[in-house]
Amino acid sequence: MPERTNAEWLADLRGAEQQNAISDLRAILLRGLTYALSTRTRGDIDSLVEDFVQDALLKILDNLDSFRGESKLTTWAQKIAIRVAYTELRRKRWEDISIQDLYPEDSGIDFTPAVLTDPDANPEQTATQRNIFEMVVRIIQENLTPKQREAIMVVISGGMPLEEAARRMGTNRNALYKLIHDSRKRLKQEIEAEGLSAEDILAAF
Repeated sequence: MPERTNAEWLADLRGAEQQNAISDLRAILLRGLTYALSTRTRGDIDSLVEDFVQDALLKILDNLDSFRGESKLTTWAQKIAIRVAYTELRRKRWEDISIQDLYPEDSGIDFTPAVLTDPDANPEQTATQRNIFEMVVRIIQENLTPKQREAIMVVISGGMPLEEAARRMGTNRNALYKLIHDSRKRLKQEIEAEGLSAEDILAAF
C-alpha cells in the first residue's frame, strides 16, 4: 500500500485514483476497527466490521471538504469509522427493546423506586422520600405533555440513547433534546412552586 500525504489522499479520493484510494483506506479502517471492537462485541465481528467500514467510507467521502488537515487523514477517517461503529452498536443493543418495555409494569409512571423499598432505610427519611417522589410523579402526570412524559421515561429513566429514542419517537436528536430541556425546565418550575428546590430533593435522597 503506497504511503500518501494528506494532499495525496484528498486528490486520490476525489480523482481518477479514487477506487484504489478507497480500497487502501478500506483496508486501514478494517484493521483499525477490528482491533478497536475486538473486546466490545461478540459473535461474527468480521461481518460487523465490514458493514461499519462500508457505512464509514460513505460518510468519509461525503465529508472530505470538512477535513482541516490537523491530523493525518487516516486518523480522521478512523475516528469517523469508530463513531459510526459505536452508534450502530448502541442501536443494535436497543433494537429488540420497545419504548413500552421501559415503562413500569403496572401503568404509566406510577411505580416505587428501589430507594423507597430499602429495608434498612430510616422510616422518617423514607416517608420524606416517598412524599417527594409522589409529588414529582404528580407533577409529571399533570403538568407535562404526553411527549414530554415519554421523553422523560425513555431517555432519562430508561437510559435509551438520544439518537435511538428520537428515531422511535419519529423525531430528530435536536428536537428531542429541546423536548427534554423543556421538560426539565417545567419540572423545576413546578417543584419550586411546591416550595422545594433541587437541593432539597438531593438532600432527601
